[in-house]
Amino acid sequence: MMSNDAYGQDSTALPAGVGGYAPAGFGPLVRAFAALIGHRRDAGGALAIYRHGEPLAHFWTGSAGDRPWNADTGAIVFSATKGVTATVIHRLADRGLIDYQAPVAEYWPRFAARGKGAITVADVLTHRSGLSSLSSVAGTAAEALDHELMEDRLALAAPDRHLGTPTYHALTYGWLLAGLARAVTGRNMSELIRTEVTDPLGIDGIHLGRPAADSSTEYARLSGAHLSFAAHPIGAGLLANVGFRLPGPLGAAARCLFVPGLDGILDGDAPPILNTEMPAGNGVATAAGLAKMYAALADGFTVDGTPYLRPSTHAAIRRVQSYRLDHALFYLPMMWHLGYHSMPVPGARSAFGHIGLGGSFGWVDPQSGLSVAYVHNRLDQILLPYDQLALGWLLPLVVSGARTGRPSGRREDRAAA
Repeated sequence: MMSNDAYGQDSTALPAGVGGYAPAGFGPLVRAFAALIGHRRDAGGALAIYRHGEPLAHFWTGSAGDRPWNADTGAIVFSATKGVTATVIHRLADRGLIDYQAPVAEYWPRFAARGKGAITVADVLTHRSGLSSLSSVAGTAAEALDHELMEDRLALAAPDRHLGTPTYHALTYGWLLAGLARAVTGRNMSELIRTEVTDPLGIDGIHLGRPAADSSTEYARLSGAHLSFAAHPIGAGLLANVGFRLPGPLGAAARCLFVPGLDGILDGDAPPILNTEMPAGNGVATAAGLAKMYAALADGFTVDGTPYLRPSTHAAIRRVQSYRLDHALFYLPMMWHLGYHSMPVPGARSAFGHIGLGGSFGWVDPQSGLSVAYVHNRLDQILLPYDQLALGWLLPLVVSGARTGRPSGRREDRAAA
C-alpha cells in the first residue's frame, strides 16, 4: 500500500486500502467513499474530480474481480452512458450539423413513419418522443443486442400516449440518438464517441461496450446478484404479464426496461452486453475518463487548445428544458436538460450530469468548474437502493472539500500495491 502522505503535507491521509491522491479538505469525502465501496466481496470503485480542466483528486479501492482496482479500471456505468451519447450530439450541433429544434425526420427520413414527423431532436434528448417502451421494438434479449435492428424498428415505430411528456427512455434513448447521428454522419455511435469525445479530449477511459485490445482501460466484471429477480420464473412472469399492464410509473418502468432474458446479458466475466452498441446503457468508463469529459462541459478545451464547444452550445445544454415530473421514474423532478438531468447540491445549484443503474455518475458544476465521476462494479438488487442514492452524500462532500482542497500540482496516479 502506498504511503498515505506520498503526496506531501497538503494531501489528505488515505485510509488503508485506498489508492490515489486527494488534497487536504477531502478527508470526509475519501472516508465516505471508502465506507461505501470497501469490504464488499469482488467489488471496487473509483472517484475522480477535475477543476477547470485539471485533475484535483482521484482515488480508488476494492477489487475488479480477479485483481485490485487501479487508476485504469473501468466499469459498466449503465445510464451514465447517456451523458456521453448526448455529448456526441452536442458536438454535431455545435458544427451546425444538427438543430435541436428541427424534426428528427429532417435528418433521418424513415423516422417520419407512423406520425413521428414533428418529433424534434430536443424531444428525444429530453425523453419526450413517446418511444420509451423497449417491449414495443424488442421481443427478446437477442433482438435488444442488435443495435442496428433497434434503430430501424424505432424509426418505424408509433409513438405512445406519452408523446410530449417526459417519460424516461431507459434503453431506446441511445438507439434513437445513434440512428440520428448515423443519418447525419454515416458513422455508428461507437466510432462517434471516439472521434467526438475521447480523441479530441485525450481520453482513454470511455468506451461503448468492451474496451479495445490496445486500450489502457481494464474492465472490472460486475459483482453481486445483479437483477436475479427478473431471471426467476415468477419474477419474469410478473413483469411480463402484470408489470406491462400496470398504469402509471410502475407500468412505464417495466415497459421501458424489460424483455425476456434481458437480465442474462449481464452475466459472466465477458457479459453479452459488452458485445453490442447500447448507447443508453453499456458504456465502460474509468472515473478519470468520465470526469474529464464533464470537465469539457464547463467551458473546456480540446487537446489542441481549441474550445470543445461554442458558448451558445454551452448555454443551450445548461438550460433546463422541462420541469414536468417524469412518468417512468416515479414522478421524480428530473429537470431534464438536453441529454442530462439536473443534479444540484448546496453550493452547486446549476450542476447537471447523468446517473446510472447502481449509482455510477458523471457530474459538472459550470460555475465552479468542478466535474466529478464515480464508477463501481457492484450491481446487487438488495443493495441497489443504497447504491443508487450514493451521490446524495458524495457530491455535497465534493463541493465542501473543494472549498478547502488545494491541488499541489499535477500528480501521477499510482495504484495501491
